Amino acid sequence: MKRFFTTIRNIFSIEELRTRIINTIGFLIIFRLGSFVVLPGVNPDKLSGDAQGIFGLLDTFLGGAFSNASIFALGIMPYISASIVVQLLTIALPYFQRMQKEGESGRKRLNQITRVLTIVITVFQGIGYLTATIPSEALLVDRYYFTISSIIILTAGTIFCMWLGERITDKGIGNGISMLIMIGIISRFPGSLVAEVISRGTGGFLLFVLEIVALLFVVMGVVMLTQATRKIPVQYAKQVVGNKVYGGQRQYIPLKLNASGVMPIIFAQSLMFLPALVAQIWADNSDLAASVGNTFSDFTTWQYNVLFALLIIVFTFFYTAITVNPNQIAEDMKRNGGFVPGIKPGKPTSEFIDNVLSRITLPGSIFLAAVAVLPAVANIAGVSREFSQFYGGTSLLIMVGVILDTLQQIESYLLMRHYDGMMESGRIKGRAQNVAVAQ
Repeated sequence: MKRFFTTIRNIFSIEELRTRIINTIGFLIIFRLGSFVVLPGVNPDKLSGDAQGIFGLLDTFLGGAFSNASIFALGIMPYISASIVVQLLTIALPYFQRMQKEGESGRKRLNQITRVLTIVITVFQGIGYLTATIPSEALLVDRYYFTISSIIILTAGTIFCMWLGERITDKGIGNGISMLIMIGIISRFPGSLVAEVISRGTGGFLLFVLEIVALLFVVMGVVMLTQATRKIPVQYAKQVVGNKVYGGQRQYIPLKLNASGVMPIIFAQSLMFLPALVAQIWADNSDLAASVGNTFSDFTTWQYNVLFALLIIVFTFFYTAITVNPNQIAEDMKRNGGFVPGIKPGKPTSEFIDNVLSRITLPGSIFLAAVAVLPAVANIAGVSREFSQFYGGTSLLIMVGVILDTLQQIESYLLMRHYDGMMESGRIKGRAQNVAVAQ
């Protein structure tokens, strides 16, 4: 405990770090306050306040802003969608690949394209959101004028959230976009925890303690999944430049067990709404279609979870293949005079890295699928629907990843000022740590 208070004192004794933490807290407060500002022309008492399906997932990420018809109802999600599209374009199209290799100027052009695409996506998502989630009885004005004005407001709200995320990245601590999502998820945790306590009552205190212990072990497992890496040793040849000798060191290429992060779960969860949606079209004329619709509308059925897990495994292999390029890694190593001991540079090195990546991706995808279906298992075991969402899935993975990134940022400031790190042994490794680590 003494070490903990010493670390806190050291954190706030560093002026730059203290300023960044205060700025981050201030920006997050602004974001949360905006989540409670209702769109003009809406009577909030007429809203159901209970989003289901994909809307429920978005509402979890946005901390309730989606179901509250807030000016931040779409939040940062259109920007994330635009970023994913641009990221895929940089892999598929040579034009975007060249732009990505142009350095700072190319990065600025890609950011500008992402911002413009964000506005386009926000407009289309805004129309769908206003049509699907806000009933006519909740409107105080004509729907036509309400739709036009609300699309403008929602677009401005998304741009403002995007600006807040960039300010947190520049003036605060950590990745601002990820932190906005995390704070939206965490904001729902106290309410769901209190609701779970009330539902258990005084006689269910022991069960509630067991739920908390199980949640603790799940969080530990997710941290292990996020941190796990397979280190490939790399030896660099000695080079004499002038009177100095460079190289000759053994370093490592850390290949993460879960290199794809939460993207496979997001992709799979988006597709899981298609079976129920398609089945509803023929539900009135077919008992089979009605049965399929009911089955895939319930996230606790075994059919839903088996298909969900298989999609996650497939998308994990797919996303890992498009984000980790063994050929590029092998080429960079060869150019810098590096080689894997016992493996020839060039194509044999690329094949070796690809083989290792394939072997670790399979258990990683299985663990990721297990984490994704844990909320359904918890709900079947008696945990309330809202509280069970914190036992795994996208929410828990995002929270763990962002918290680890933030702790890594804080630890780097402490170590630069020659203070002790956050941990007694070892280093905190965030998701952004993909460089070779010297032994």
